[in-house]
Amino acid sequence: MEYLTLNNGVRLPMIGFGTWDVRSEAGKKAILTALEAGYRLIDTAQMYDNEDIVGKAVRESGLSRQDVFLTTKLYRPSNSYQKAKAGIERSLQALQTDYIDLLLIHEPYENALEMYDALKEAYETGTVRAIGISNFGKKEYDRFLRHCGVVPAVDQVESHVYFPQMELKEHLVRHGTQMQSWASFTEGRRNIFAEPLLNRIGAKYGRTAGQVALRYLTQNGIAVIPKSVHRERMEQNLHSLDFTLTPDDMAEISRLNEGRSLFGWY
Repeated sequence: MEYLTLNNGVRLPMIGFGTWDVRSEAGKKAILTALEAGYRLIDTAQMYDNEDIVGKAVRESGLSRQDVFLTTKLYRPSNSYQKAKAGIERSLQALQTDYIDLLLIHEPYENALEMYDALKEAYETGTVRAIGISNFGKKEYDRFLRHCGVVPAVDQVESHVYFPQMELKEHLVRHGTQMQSWASFTEGRRNIFAEPLLNRIGAKYGRTAGQVALRYLTQNGIAVIPKSVHRERMEQNLHSLDFTLTPDDMAEISRLNEGRSLFGWY
């Protein structure tokens, strides 16, 4: 596994397991399979309504808590300092843990700064190891940065070969924030696995289009959290770190960039 070092020294696994729409007993089994396959970052959120099965899977995996990086996010119901404090406690209880590795504000809410005060407090007491934001574009990020006090360790945003957001990534890096991709495979908005260019480049290395798509992001310094419920695909995603794209490959893939969100963000 490759790691990125966040602005406070915490090490973030380059590839994690996303749990959007992963629920119930079948979801817990998928998370257990991911942990068995070698994933060490599990990404969840209160909005996903699955923190409980994430916590159960981590406990049942037999892995030490210190060996699993847990990310979760607070959303609109926690839209004040006091509500965010209570939200952090709910997440700790649901995840069955006494600390969270990375805690994010899920969207640029009107009261995001007030929510962030609760995150900063949890960070200062050690209840949270790193804090950050999600779905903040450049304008929202800059406005937030002027008043937040603690530079966000991570901004988790839509990023894939059709909309990598490299300009945002470079802007974040200049200010000390790591970009992390959600929707690395576009969540079905594009049939990325049938993309001719990705398949052609993958064939040179004996790799799949999905592995090439992930490697394009990670080679650009963007962490990823792809989701799959199939062990073979999970393992393929992890092994996307085992090869290197050439500068020509990277340049070709960059031309897939459509310059716009596939989800209406930003």
